[in-house]
Amino acid sequence: MIQYEQMIEQQLDNWKKDMIKPSSFMARMSKQVQTKVQELIPEKAHAVLTETIKKMLQAIVVGSDFIQPKLKDTSLTLQERDERTAKKIEDYKKIAAVEGAGTGAGGILLGLADFPLLITIKIKFLFDAATLYGYDTSKEEERLFILHVFQLAFSSDDYRREIFETIENWDSVHKQVDWRKLQQEYRDYIDLAKMLQLVPVIGAPVGAYANYQLMNRLGEITMNCYRMRWLKERQERL
Repeated sequence: MIQYEQMIEQQLDNWKKDMIKPSSFMARMSKQVQTKVQELIPEKAHAVLTETIKKMLQAIVVGSDFIQPKLKDTSLTLQERDERTAKKIEDYKKIAAVEGAGTGAGGILLGLADFPLLITIKIKFLFDAATLYGYDTSKEEERLFILHVFQLAFSSDDYRREIFETIENWDSVHKQVDWRKLQQEYRDYIDLAKMLQLVPVIGAPVGAYANYQLMNRLGEITMNCYRMRWLKERQERL
């Protein structure tokens, strides 16, 4: 194994520990605060977000306009794939920030419109990343994997451990998606930040910052998931 891959494996070991560690006291307290805040959010706003998540993410499984042609160059090293993906992450973070600032400055109606727009940006990135690591997103199995990566990025500590185990053992698990859980976990994860985006005056900077950070987290999680899978499959081929 080349030196770069050995370095990445060490990083992945640390990342795995972070993914499966128990919830901290601060995390549990933050969850309680978030739950209280969510009780103050109009049910209509919750319903809009939940329905948006359901429709957009279910579309991934049955077919999607986001599918990219497979890379013709199958000889790319992990380092080359990582470098290309890292550039994509930076591009998408900027796009997400600009979109968040624009909708955040537009009040409640545009703020609500940000939910499907941000999901579109995230899905587009996930398909691009999968393609860069050499996976064929025209296959249903790969689109299901994308959904699990999405869940891992935006889930509570307890559910995150379950999703991580599925991703780590992807070749041997029964690949299904709990749609209700996916919607609830994603909605709960982003509710507070995105609802602050609807507040006049602070909506634009909050929207830009929230979208940038959410995209940054998705980028990091996605890269590590595909690194882990790519290295495991490579070792099995040797």
